[in-house]
Amino acid sequence: MPDHDDIARGAFGLRGRVAMVTGASSGLGAYFASVLTRAGASVVLTARREDRLRELAEGLPGSLVIAADMSSESDRERIVRETIEHHGRVDVLVNNAGIGEGVAVEDETTDQFRLAMEVNVTAVWHMAKLCAPSMISSGRGSIVNIASILGFVGSTPIKQSHYCASKGAVVNLTRELALQWARKGVRVNALCPGWFPSEMTDGMDTDPASQRFITTNSPIPRMGELDELDGPLLLLASDAGSFMTGQSLIVDGGWTAR
Repeated sequence: MPDHDDIARGAFGLRGRVAMVTGASSGLGAYFASVLTRAGASVVLTARREDRLRELAEGLPGSLVIAADMSSESDRERIVRETIEHHGRVDVLVNNAGIGEGVAVEDETTDQFRLAMEVNVTAVWHMAKLCAPSMISSGRGSIVNIASILGFVGSTPIKQSHYCASKGAVVNLTRELALQWARKGVRVNALCPGWFPSEMTDGMDTDPASQRFITTNSPIPRMGELDELDGPLLLLASDAGSFMTGQSLIVDGGWTAR
C-alpha cells in the first residue's frame, strides 16, 4: 500500500490543490475530506454543525472551516467568497451535502420535497456555478457531485421519492455542466455510491432486516466499506481522471446491474 506522500505525488494526488467539501460534518463528507487531505489537498470543510467541523479539522492539517447552511443562497455565496479570500482559488469541489428521509408519498409534504430539491439539487448547481469562475480562470478544475444509485433506480421498499427525484436530477445536471465547461478546463462528474455506512444509513449495518434486504438484492452481498470509495473519489478529483467528464461513476456492488 503506498504511503500518503506517494499518493500525493502520483497521478491520483492533489498536492497543492484546494478542495472544498460540502456536508463535511459527518458521514461520507467527513470521510471524503480525510481522503482528499491524505492525497495532499488543502481542504475547505463546510456544513451547519461547526462543532463537528472543528473536531474534524483538528486531524486534517491545513483545513479551513466555514460553517454554513446549504439551503441558504447567501451562505453558499459566503462559503466561496471566504474560500477565495483565504486560498485564492478553488481547484476541486465535492458537492456532498444532501438530505433525505423515509416517507411514503401519501405522507410526504411539499415542504419536504422542496427542501430536498433546494439542498440536493439547487445547492449543487449553485456551488458549481460559484466555483467555476475560479477554475476557468486557472484553466483547470474538477467538480464531483455526490449522487446515488437512487438517481438510477427506485428506493422502495425504502420510500423516499424526494431523494430519488433529486439524485436523478443531479445525474443529468452533471452531464449538462460537463458539456458547458469541458472546453474551459473544468471537468464535472458524479460519484454514485450504493449502500455504504453513513449518517443517512445509520443502523442499516446492524439491523437484520436491512442486512437481509442488502444481501438478497446485491450481487456482492454486503454493504460497501468506506475505503472502497477512495479510488473512485480520487479518480474523479485528480488528474488521473483527466479525460473523464459528464460521467456517473457507480460504486454499488452490482446493485444497478440487474
